[in-house]
Amino acid sequence: MMDDADNQNEPTAVSARFTGPSVRLMAVLFLGVLVSDQITKQIMLDWIFAHPQRYQVFPFLNFVPVWNPGISFGLFADGGVWVRAGLTVLAFLVSGWFFWHSRTLDRWQVIAGGLISGGAIGNAIDRLRFGKVVDFIDVFVQTWHWPAFNVADAAITIGACFWIYGSVFGQEIGEK
Repeated sequence: MMDDADNQNEPTAVSARFTGPSVRLMAVLFLGVLVSDQITKQIMLDWIFAHPQRYQVFPFLNFVPVWNPGISFGLFADGGVWVRAGLTVLAFLVSGWFFWHSRTLDRWQVIAGGLISGGAIGNAIDRLRFGKVVDFIDVFVQTWHWPAFNVADAAITIGACFWIYGSVFGQEIGEK
């Protein structure tokens, strides 16, 4: 029989889910994406949004000020406050799910979870601050322009590719 002192040293089921190398890797990626996303957005807000201007970086890349009230590529832009609120709640739920299940995911999926979570929360912060997302990266070929995006969007896209790769070629490691 265990006494109270022994029970205090045993990790709870919840705290055990948030420890270990998978959670640490996911947290580092999450924080890296979130911080770099918010810093680059603030730089762009001060630089190209203050006095709207286009800045050409390369013959195929501009920095442009774009306010996006929707999700990727402007989808659901006319959805109003309920869509914005729903997307914000969804970002936190998805991020929580990734962290909760991190111990059962393979390495590719853990990396994907960190990238997707950091990007989702980065854009959710914009929705909470401004009611829309700060986009500024404009990739183009001649007159064809890809919809403007940001660091968070890039991380979400790369994370989705890693998730698919991990789902197809990886293997769930299961809880121990």
